[in-house]
Amino acid sequence: MKKHFTLILLFCSVVGQAAAPSLKKVATIDLPGPPGARFDYLTLDDEDHYLLSAHLGPGILYVIDTRTNKLVKAIPGVPEITGLEYVPGLRKVYTSNRGETKVGVVSLEQMQVVKRIAIGQKPNGSTYAEPFAKMYVSTYGDEENIIDVHKDVVIKTLHFPEGTATPQYDSTARKVFINLHGPNGSIAEVDPASDSVVGRYPIPGCQSGHGMALDAQGRRAFVLCNGNHVLTVFDLDAHRSITSIPIPTGADVVKFDPGLKRIYAACASGAIVVVQEDDPLHFRKLEDFPVEPKVHSLAVDVNTHRVYAPEEEEGGRPVSRMVVYEPLSRN
Repeated sequence: MKKHFTLILLFCSVVGQAAAPSLKKVATIDLPGPPGARFDYLTLDDEDHYLLSAHLGPGILYVIDTRTNKLVKAIPGVPEITGLEYVPGLRKVYTSNRGETKVGVVSLEQMQVVKRIAIGQKPNGSTYAEPFAKMYVSTYGDEENIIDVHKDVVIKTLHFPEGTATPQYDSTARKVFINLHGPNGSIAEVDPASDSVVGRYPIPGCQSGHGMALDAQGRRAFVLCNGNHVLTVFDLDAHRSITSIPIPTGADVVKFDPGLKRIYAACASGAIVVVQEDDPLHFRKLEDFPVEPKVHSLAVDVNTHRVYAPEEEEGGRPVSRMVVYEPLSRN
């Protein structure tokens, strides 16, 4: 009887460990924008300890102090803001203003829009190649617009018939990788020194690539494939897929925490997918962490490892807020 009781305790312990969550909500920040309106991308400003959040619906850029979880400023005048990217040293934020087909330049010293850069198509995701002082902005069409951040002008526009999705700067190889929208996943490689396309690589196992994050040191790309609902891990050097992990529908934004070796993907169907990298060839899903529906964006502070995700509803009731999560150990 004692032996059976011990086995039961061990079984319950294992089950309890398996069910342990990978994230814990630690704070909620109410935001002044209209409840129920859509949010979009987030990014971090490590110099000022700011979280920068795009509230697409009302066209507001939020500046939040990550040390106090307090709103510093709600900056208007960024119509239908989608993507945003911070430029270290210049204290500027470049916003993709879909509502006016322009890229906004926001000064964090003045806390206001100081310039608007017209482009040919509606802007979306962006990335900053710091050594080259260039901002790369994808659109809802086939363009990749390249902006000189000192002159604040478009210096070149690349075209991809598959449609551009998410660009990411690879600080190790000093290249820009652009995830392309086509029905069969693919990535384009751009050399920022010449702004020429130096490679195009298919992503086996991926249909309709959307969001993408990089592990530059580990030479991996993490691609959200909305056509077949998987997260595909892609080798940036060998140009081959490592594995594909099933994910819920509505996947939009994916981020990588290099310190914890964790990948987070926001899915609008009501989950944050949490994947652990055990080594460069082995990845395992920890869980589909449940969140409110319509959470399709997030950001990771690589210094504190906190995860930030905006919510526009709770239990069907409209809200406007940012939720802060702490990662929990889960082996």
